[in-house]
Amino acid sequence: MLGFLAVLWGASFFAIEIAVTELPPVTIVNIRVGLAALVLYGYLRVAGIAPPFKGRSDKALVLLAFVLMAIFNNIIPATLIVWGQTHITSSLASILNATMPLFTVFMAHFFVSGERLSLNRLAGVLVGFSGVVFIVGPYALEGMLSGVAGQVAILGAAFSYSIAVVIGRRFVRLGIKPVQMALGQAGTAAIILLPVTLIYDKAYLLPVPSWHVIAALVSLATLSTAFAYLLYFRLIAEAGATNASLVTLLIPVVATSLGVSFLGEVFEPAHGIGLLLIAFGLMLIDGRLGKRRPRLRAEAVPPEGR
Repeated sequence: MLGFLAVLWGASFFAIEIAVTELPPVTIVNIRVGLAALVLYGYLRVAGIAPPFKGRSDKALVLLAFVLMAIFNNIIPATLIVWGQTHITSSLASILNATMPLFTVFMAHFFVSGERLSLNRLAGVLVGFSGVVFIVGPYALEGMLSGVAGQVAILGAAFSYSIAVVIGRRFVRLGIKPVQMALGQAGTAAIILLPVTLIYDKAYLLPVPSWHVIAALVSLATLSTAFAYLLYFRLIAEAGATNASLVTLLIPVVATSLGVSFLGEVFEPAHGIGLLLIAFGLMLIDGRLGKRRPRLRAEAVPPEGR
């Protein structure tokens, strides 16, 4: 699920690059989450799953979960990333965005039971982060000397995502299904952003986008948002907050693979080193490197003749 989610979110950057040529950022985000909410609602009806609030006595708490997830998982990080990338390069932004698991490791330690900070987890995140630096290119770190405000914005987005994944983990206890959480979050974000889109972006005055921008928006809404969030919330429930946050380490891997496969980019030796470091880091966090194989006990064989 983690790998598939990384593919969906990693590929979304292609669609975003197309969409921003004709539409303002907030409008793109609003259309993306609005369409995703419609798709998720349709899936919910076809699958025969009850709407999020139906038959619940804790409607206020469920609404709070949706509002918090919409703010910390959509509105704040999307706005900060778009604004931050107007001040720094996308390469540096992708490295700073990969700090999310670092924030999540510490957040989960204090706010999620059963996800204590361990040396293996911390080492795994640091090793994986170094792998991201190798893949994106250490040269991108040269931008650290300028555009401080943009860097703070991207780090703020990563921190916001870490808050969201911890919130999502805690609200799993409410018994909200992944599709219900995804629908509630996307729908709430769309409602909150609608006034901004109409007043600030004046979306009603914008010309009708071209067919390839419409196709990009449909791809963003259906695959990279609706379906991706189904996986995301299921992953949080089954693998925990820290493991779910590791998707940010894998997104550069996806972007590099797509570039080599479809854009004629060259696979550099540094990319291979980065992939190995990320794989090693994931195994450290997963804990499998520290697990000892159980010793086989020799069964007592009765002497012959007995």
